[in-house]
Amino acid sequence: MSDTIQTIPLFNLALAFLPVLAVVIIIGRWQLGFKSSLYAICRMLIQLLLIGYFLTYIFETEGSPLVVAVLMVMLISASWIALRTISIPLKTLYLKSFCSILIGGGIVLLLMSQLVLNLQPWYLPNYIIPLAGMIFANSMNSISLAGERLEAETKRGIPYLQSRTIAFQAALIPITNSLLAVGLVSLPGMMTGQILSGISPLIAARYQIMVMCMIFSSAGISAAMFLSLIRPDIEKLSPIQEDQRNN
Repeated sequence: MSDTIQTIPLFNLALAFLPVLAVVIIIGRWQLGFKSSLYAICRMLIQLLLIGYFLTYIFETEGSPLVVAVLMVMLISASWIALRTISIPLKTLYLKSFCSILIGGGIVLLLMSQLVLNLQPWYLPNYIIPLAGMIFANSMNSISLAGERLEAETKRGIPYLQSRTIAFQAALIPITNSLLAVGLVSLPGMMTGQILSGISPLIAARYQIMVMCMIFSSAGISAAMFLSLIRPDIEKLSPIQEDQRNN
C-alpha cells in the first residue's frame, strides 16, 4: 500500500463547499435563519486552519506542560459549549459540566492512552490531543443532549427518575447508531484516514474498535454523571414542585 496521502489542492478543497452552499441556500429559503449556519461554517474554517498550524508546532514539543495546557483549553471549551441547549444559567451548571467531562472523559483517556496504547512518553501529543478531542467532543454532545431532554421532560411534569432514564437514552442514540452502522454503513474518520494514509485495514480496524469503545464509554459516563449532578437544579423546573411551593 502507498505510504503517502494525496494532498488536496486549495481549489479542489473549495469545491467541497458547493454542497455546503446548497444547504445554506435551502436554510435561507425555508426561513430557518442562515446566519447561524454561515457563522458556524466560517468559524469551523478559521478554527481548523489555525489548529493545523498550531498542531504542527505542538507535535514537535518535547515537554508535557504545553500538551496539558491544550487539554485544559479543550476541556474548558467543551464544558461551556455542552450547556448551550439548556436554559438554566451557565454559572449554575458549568462546574457540573466540567466535572462530568473531566471525570468521564479523563478516565477513558487515561485508560486508552496509558494501558491500551501504552504511549511513551505518556503525553505523546500526536496521540493524546486527537484522542482527547474525540473523547471530550462526544462527552460534550452527550451532556448537551441529555441536559436538553431532561429539562424538557421535567417541564412536562415527568418525575426526575423517569426523566433521567429518557434523557440518558436520548444522549446515547447517536453513538449507539454509530456502533450499529460502523463497518456496514460507514467507515469512521480515524479508520478512513489511516487507510488513506496507507495503513493496513486490519490495523486500522483495531484502532477503530478502540475508538468506538472510547467514545461510547466517555459519552455514557459523562452523561450519567451530569444527569445525577444537576438533579437539584432541574427539579426546580418541575410544575409539581412549583405547585407545592405555591400551596
